[in-house]
Amino acid sequence: MTAETVVGREPLAELSFEGGEAPPAPAVEAGAGARGRTRTRQALSVAGIGLYAGFFLLPIAFLVSLTFKTRDEVLLGRFFTDKPTLENWWKAFEVIHLTAFVWHSLLIATLSAVLTLIVAAPATYAVVRLRRGEFVGSLALSSYIAPPVVALLPLFFLMRWLGLLNSIPGMVLLYGFMNVPVAYWLLAGFVRKIPAALDEAAWIDGAGFIRTFVLIDLPLLVPGLVASGLICLILAYNEFLFASLFAQDESVRGLTVAISLFQGDRFVNFGQMAVASLVGITPIYVIALLFQDRLIGGLTAGGVK
Repeated sequence: MTAETVVGREPLAELSFEGGEAPPAPAVEAGAGARGRTRTRQALSVAGIGLYAGFFLLPIAFLVSLTFKTRDEVLLGRFFTDKPTLENWWKAFEVIHLTAFVWHSLLIATLSAVLTLIVAAPATYAVVRLRRGEFVGSLALSSYIAPPVVALLPLFFLMRWLGLLNSIPGMVLLYGFMNVPVAYWLLAGFVRKIPAALDEAAWIDGAGFIRTFVLIDLPLLVPGLVASGLICLILAYNEFLFASLFAQDESVRGLTVAISLFQGDRFVNFGQMAVASLVGITPIYVIALLFQDRLIGGLTAGGVK
């Protein structure tokens, strides 16, 4: 039996619609199209994230592979090795005092970051909130733009005159004051975010500038202090130029200078250098992971006026 023979029904071919318009597309087809577009966007997002992660993780993976290669295999340029070896690991610690050099870098970087915050926090408050010596902030930022090599000779003679060459206090003072412009630039946004009414209320109650800063503004600056301190710590930890000239003694030598010791006149111990580099970046990665929320949250909060 066909549709034409059914009583009271019109043939399917003869059905017509008012206005001559076709019926709307079924909701099922619309939903399927939306799901298809969603899956496409998700696939593109995953691919983009994969490329972004690979851009940063591939050098680390290659560095790890170098630690298990002999010198001849490194020169071949292959990513994987046929005969992995642990010789580079024990030789890297045997050739130089790698653990001691990492400790020197961490100690100097931490103390210098603390010194930077001690100098930069009240200076930023005075310039931004009290409007005192605004040219100092601009002068500090402009001095940081100059190439560091310009300051090598003056700093060398100054540190030698002060007796601070090849000493931990000398490196702490050098990095501590060198990173003040960076800390000022980071902390300025945090100081501007603090409502001025809080300071004005404290001044009306008889509190001075120092007491207002210590009791009211400083606790509110903790996220900015943490973020700025971490960045200054990383900058001091990774610095090489000044460390190679002012910290040549083994009792002060840091990681960046120690890594350069694996380069000889005729060849470079790439495997051992890779081990030293991997060991050296591990503390910074751990610190960044532990303080990731404070670092990102602090920098984001400081960027809002």
